[in-house]
Amino acid sequence: MVENLILFYSSNLILCFCLIFSCLFGCSYSSGEVGLGGGDYNTFTVSSFKYPETRLGPFDLRYIRVDLPPWFSSMSVMLDSSVDIDTKNVARIPKSALPLICFRNGSPPLPDVSSNSLKGLVLGSFSNGSSEEFKDIQNEEKCYPMQKNILVKLTNEQISSGVWYLGLFNGLGAVRTQSKMIMRGASYSFSANISVEGCTASTMWGQYCNQTVNSLSCAQSDSYNLTEKFSDSKLNNKTTENMVSCRSAVVTPCPGNDEMKVYSLEVAGIAEQLTIMAVNVTFNMTPSNNTVNVNGTNIMCFARHGALPSATLHDYSGDIYKGPLIVPFPKVGRWYITIAHVNLSNELGKIQNTGIRVCYSVELEILECPMGKAGPNCTLERYILQTVVRRGSFLFESNYIPVSGVPADSADFPLEPLLSNSSHSGEPDNSWTYFVMDIPRGAAGGNIHIQLASDTQIKYEIYAKSGGLPSLESWDYYYTNKTKSSSGSMFFQLYNSTEEKVDFYILYAREGIWGFGIRHVNTSNTETTMSISLERCPKRCSNHGQCRYAFDASGLTSYSYCFCDRNHGGFDCSVELVTHQGHIWQSIALIASNAAAIFPAYWALRQKAFAEWVLFTSSGISSGLYHACDVGTWCALSYNVLQFMDFWLSFMAVVSTFVYLTTINEAFKRTIHTVVAILTALMAITKATRSSNIILVILIGSVGLLIGWLVELATKYRSFSFSVGFCTNMLDRRQTLIQWLHKLFKTILRRFRWGFVLAGFTALAMAGISWKLESSQTYWIWHRYDEFISLSSFPLSLSISIPVLYVGCVKWFCSVWHVTIYMSSFFFLCSKVVKTDSEDQSPTQVNYELTRQDSIPRGE
Repeated sequence: MVENLILFYSSNLILCFCLIFSCLFGCSYSSGEVGLGGGDYNTFTVSSFKYPETRLGPFDLRYIRVDLPPWFSSMSVMLDSSVDIDTKNVARIPKSALPLICFRNGSPPLPDVSSNSLKGLVLGSFSNGSSEEFKDIQNEEKCYPMQKNILVKLTNEQISSGVWYLGLFNGLGAVRTQSKMIMRGASYSFSANISVEGCTASTMWGQYCNQTVNSLSCAQSDSYNLTEKFSDSKLNNKTTENMVSCRSAVVTPCPGNDEMKVYSLEVAGIAEQLTIMAVNVTFNMTPSNNTVNVNGTNIMCFARHGALPSATLHDYSGDIYKGPLIVPFPKVGRWYITIAHVNLSNELGKIQNTGIRVCYSVELEILECPMGKAGPNCTLERYILQTVVRRGSFLFESNYIPVSGVPADSADFPLEPLLSNSSHSGEPDNSWTYFVMDIPRGAAGGNIHIQLASDTQIKYEIYAKSGGLPSLESWDYYYTNKTKSSSGSMFFQLYNSTEEKVDFYILYAREGIWGFGIRHVNTSNTETTMSISLERCPKRCSNHGQCRYAFDASGLTSYSYCFCDRNHGGFDCSVELVTHQGHIWQSIALIASNAAAIFPAYWALRQKAFAEWVLFTSSGISSGLYHACDVGTWCALSYNVLQFMDFWLSFMAVVSTFVYLTTINEAFKRTIHTVVAILTALMAITKATRSSNIILVILIGSVGLLIGWLVELATKYRSFSFSVGFCTNMLDRRQTLIQWLHKLFKTILRRFRWGFVLAGFTALAMAGISWKLESSQTYWIWHRYDEFISLSSFPLSLSISIPVLYVGCVKWFCSVWHVTIYMSSFFFLCSKVVKTDSEDQSPTQVNYELTRQDSIPRGE
């Protein structure tokens, strides 16, 4: 009993030591994780994602969504890829083959919308540079060439919080969305690790969470007159309503010469104006310095939405000692205000170390108009647009109409009854009417479609802004007339607009609140209808493709894209890549060129090789049907079935040609054909279009030919064997072996017509070259001969037989691959010499002659 107690207490003691040790180890490990996040600063890992290795084929893309909370400190991106590009030679790589990584705030990047967007590519090394290097990444889409290893850390001093998207592209251009039979080109793989660090305390901010953010106490004010404190004319000298007044907790802070004060403010809804002021400014001086002139005092203020402002990165700035800083129509969300180091005059600057300090209080005023009102003095009209989901539509597709006064099933609404009264605004030539809508979370891959139609000339100007109301000083997109708009932007697309019609899209619109402003004059004599909708694909892919949608790597955002037909490309299938006449010639070329299968089929039928005749005939027919479906002429069966039949029968035709060259009996041929059928079917059903298949097919055919010859030799020359006395009769056996090899060599020479053999291998080499050189851009060159190919571009060894096959392929008439592969089979079939009966019966005739010679003496 005592022993059991001792064991019990000893085991418990050991367990306690293990628990204590594990806790200490866990604490040290957690400290290590924090240290990795931000050294010895108060940071923690908000989220960490690892994306497994993913392969991007030609013109493929992937999107990665990253959510940055308001308290984030940094975002680290680490990518490993198989790309091996010299950054010095990036400019020489065509855009269609250039792998890129793009960043965009709020919605997925789309760098190949227009030619203007390609000019903005940053063709340089993507590294963790200074804030100056990334100063434009916040408001613009930035793309960088993909590299083998990328490690970058973006801090809250460089980018704002919210939703960020990383886009990985393998080539750009209009052909990216074109439907293709074969996707040729280089592919690469990548894996990614993305982590987000945050500050443990809400009052700390900065890259290392070492910057204190001062809190502001806010209160609703029913009536507040700003002109009591400032007489500046830009305050409009008006008493305002619905004013939110915010003040710093410390009434009169006196920062030192090297200190900066940072404040945060949350703008919860649509606001008309944000005013930042420095009040109760005093100077803390010693009696010996009270004679210093302080008229040159500067209290610099920098304001920025969603991120820490600085002297180089900010949205608004001003000297609030001389007057308030006005932010018109501030965006919804968190604002950060930095009061920079106080710079006094040169006279005061000479004695900065004498203990002189400037004391002040910071006040912020947020002007909010009553519901339904906006603009100066809250005299303009503002309408909330409700979301009406479309029936039977794609994900998130909906119409936006005013809450009242418009039928719910209507897609458009009359504009004039909703316009603001220009006489009330005080500016008859500058009256505005505002509309506010909301893009739901996860719908950033949709497009905002805006249309105006009138019976007379439209004189309205349209301004759009994400996060708030637009103005002439602050907007994201605008349309004034056909010649003045945001058409240079990669996310603004204008369609068929006239004087009586306006039609444009905002592509991949950001999530959240959007404000639209209609700037107008008194137009009571016109009748204009307006429609605002969220659609998946612009112009329904211009009726030249299918609208499809997919999700980003996290599955949180759906984005739409156009899958165009064979003749069109571009993000909306509006780019004509192949003309109507070219499409006709392509159809004729790809379908009619399969008539080359008649040559091997005819020869097989003439030689009574019925299996080969059926195979070549079926191959030509299936290839013609497949290409008829591929070019969009007519699909007899589903596209996948036709593609499988085309490639499988083509592979079988090549291998069957090699097997035909043997003289084995039908039983062995059927066995080889069965094995080959299984192998080629597996090749055709899995990655049929890969370039290595042509080599595999030739190897399989060569193996079949070799096996056939071995079976033939084992059957016809099985009498040749090595006896036990081979060593004693070495000389005789050696002479017999030489004679046998000589006879075998003569038999092989007599078996084939070597001119046709050489022509067959030449045609097969040309088919392999056309297959290898075939790409997404040159598919129609090598699979269809649409341009005259100069013989000087080929090696001299091939130029002898090239005229025989290529001269017959006049311009726009035939496919190089079809003609060469079928003609190579035809030449190989013709190269086989048909065996005569006399050759088979030669031993019998010899025996018969010997018997007749022996019978003569018996008669005598």
